[in-house]
Amino acid sequence: MPDTVMNNREPFDPIALSVIWNGLLSIAEEVGSTLRCTAYSEAVREAQDFSTGIFDRQARLIAQGNFSPGHLGSMPYVVQSALDYHPPESLKPGDGILVNDSLLGSGHFPDCFLITPAFLDGEIIGYIVNIAHQVDVGGAAPGSQKVLGVTESFQEGLRILPVKIVRDGDFDPDMLRLILGNIRVPDKVRGDFRAQLSANTTGAERYAEFFKTYGAAQLERAFDAILDRSEDRIREVLRGVPNGTYSFEDHMDDFGADTPPIKIAVDVIVEEDQITVDYSRSSEQVPAAINSYINYTRAYTLFAVKVFLDPMLPQNAGGIRPIITSAKEGSFFNPAFPAPSGGRAALQIRMFDAINGAFAKVLPEKAMGAFSHWCNPNLGGLDDATGQPFVVYDLIFAGYGGRAHCDGVEALSPVMNCANIPVEVQETQNPIRIHRFEMIEDSAGAGQYRGGCGVRKDVEMLNSSTTLSLLSDRHKYQPYGVFGGEPGQLAETILNPDGNAEPLGSKEMRELKQGDVVSYRLAGAGGYGDPKDRDPQAVRDDVADGYVSAKAAAETYGVDVE
Repeated sequence: MPDTVMNNREPFDPIALSVIWNGLLSIAEEVGSTLRCTAYSEAVREAQDFSTGIFDRQARLIAQGNFSPGHLGSMPYVVQSALDYHPPESLKPGDGILVNDSLLGSGHFPDCFLITPAFLDGEIIGYIVNIAHQVDVGGAAPGSQKVLGVTESFQEGLRILPVKIVRDGDFDPDMLRLILGNIRVPDKVRGDFRAQLSANTTGAERYAEFFKTYGAAQLERAFDAILDRSEDRIREVLRGVPNGTYSFEDHMDDFGADTPPIKIAVDVIVEEDQITVDYSRSSEQVPAAINSYINYTRAYTLFAVKVFLDPMLPQNAGGIRPIITSAKEGSFFNPAFPAPSGGRAALQIRMFDAINGAFAKVLPEKAMGAFSHWCNPNLGGLDDATGQPFVVYDLIFAGYGGRAHCDGVEALSPVMNCANIPVEVQETQNPIRIHRFEMIEDSAGAGQYRGGCGVRKDVEMLNSSTTLSLLSDRHKYQPYGVFGGEPGQLAETILNPDGNAEPLGSKEMRELKQGDVVSYRLAGAGGYGDPKDRDPQAVRDDVADGYVSAKAAAETYGVDVE
């Protein structure tokens, strides 16, 4: 990359540009840390299911915090939609716009975006944006992510088109009352809304100070330079990738009992310094709440492409210019409203896996075995002890796929930047008891570099009645291995594993009673390379760590550890 970027035929000092860029990142990260530290729910505070971004006065994405790609990649389109409803000239200091619409937002109602204009001397200088996954926004089941039996988005909860909910620095009390009156856990949502407002207020103040320090003229030139440099870098890397169409297909289990699998097909088309990811050969939209609206499809497409081209490149409006996402209208990855989509989070890893499979054909050194799929169950009901509704929002993450030079890591969030929620937090706040949270031996896909292990989490219901909304996958289609690596072990969900051990479907709804135990068992991740080429000492270490049994070491790797 050149040390200077030409803007209006003038060079921009690289040191000054670096200082400005890191200042922007600092503001974005501070918005995130403020949100996390002041949040009320375990979804935001512990699982870190939120994101932040900074936009200039032209509503161009300039910088983002290091948070969730599904949110980050949706933000540019969300902000533009919000400003179509509320033009800049209609906004005042202290205003804030809230939106959670599936089509305009990041694909499902729980994701609530708050957009705060930043002012200096009465003029808008940019926008501070954050998004947090609210643990409930109403609808047919606790957690607002019911997949089965939902045929249109109007059944999924409270739909909020862009509304000016914050005025004079605080929430409009009537509007807030209307929203909280339609959800199961108003105290948690109220607390997280206030955390979002506090975070954006902090960000707007820091951003205004930033403008006072460097001046609007210099910063706007810097913003142009940052965006142009990001675009130039992506195009430069693309020119090093052979032109062609690289395709891959995979499948989601189904969208309910006795339904066909959902086909996930991508064609990655590289043409000089532009890339198109086309999902048009995938399934049509389905009558269940698992469709992916185009903003969400774009978000994870942008992320996956960026990972393969230059993972360290900042994600901003410049870096996404050469990347085109295509899916025919009415298809699974571009459904027509009001297609239901509450469970669309199950798709994020699978979009990445499909693009990874395509890139493996042209960039093998950057590819990996498929991720273990994750599990996002929601539990809820009326708490026997308090008589109040409760919602248990859970995130369970297992292993990464094996890579060209190392094994897949264990129990880490793939492509989402969230976290496994601590057992102690969940047991303290909800009527559940967690019996196990452990790696599953022999679940990882074997390879020269093995995949990460699957994870088992057994949860007992302490309440007299609880509704389970299960959101998982890989019960039928194993996470694939690459270049001779073996696939990971299938996932499964078992009700009462020490009793009648009833298997559950990956998207099942079930009414549970006190004493029932749900055992979530995530798939292992795929391996990379021939298992016979694995270092024997690495196999022995795996046996010592409990990842691989002595029997599997001998049969799969040819290593005797007895």
